[in-house]
Amino acid sequence: MMTEAEFLAAYERFSDAIFRHCFFRVYDREAARDLTQETFVRTWEYVAKGRDIDNIRAFLYRVANNAIIDYSRKKRALSLDELSEKGFDPAGAADPTRDIEANLDAREVMKVLLNLTSDAKDLVVMRYIDGFGPKEIAQIIGVSENVVSVRLNRAIKQLREYYDR
Repeated sequence: MMTEAEFLAAYERFSDAIFRHCFFRVYDREAARDLTQETFVRTWEYVAKGRDIDNIRAFLYRVANNAIIDYSRKKRALSLDELSEKGFDPAGAADPTRDIEANLDAREVMKVLLNLTSDAKDLVVMRYIDGFGPKEIAQIIGVSENVVSVRLNRAIKQLREYYDR
């Protein structure tokens, strides 16, 4: 069983990445913060019931994905115009050395992601923003590694089609 100290260490290690993951799925900073908090609350409740977690990272992302699904059922998607009006800051008082912020034009990433199907967007975010491999993604979404690879290939094809226009 996971101890409180282990849980806190997991929070320190993964909370920023979970926040970024949530942000790139819902495009709302406050909602992403709430979803991150919800992810850790649900995980602590699971642990408090005496249940074991084999892979905390994969478990956290699965809980985050479920929280995002719950959120999206309650809230309509934000348009790109609304994002521009609210401003874009994926990590709050961000550390400028972070690769995702230093090397990518966030608005262009958002434009591309908004043109993908929901499933394709999720895979691209997990693979290229969160840095997961196909095996880890498969554990998170509960499908085989082969299915993830095929879906990721299709997502890349959608991206190419978008750029070829």
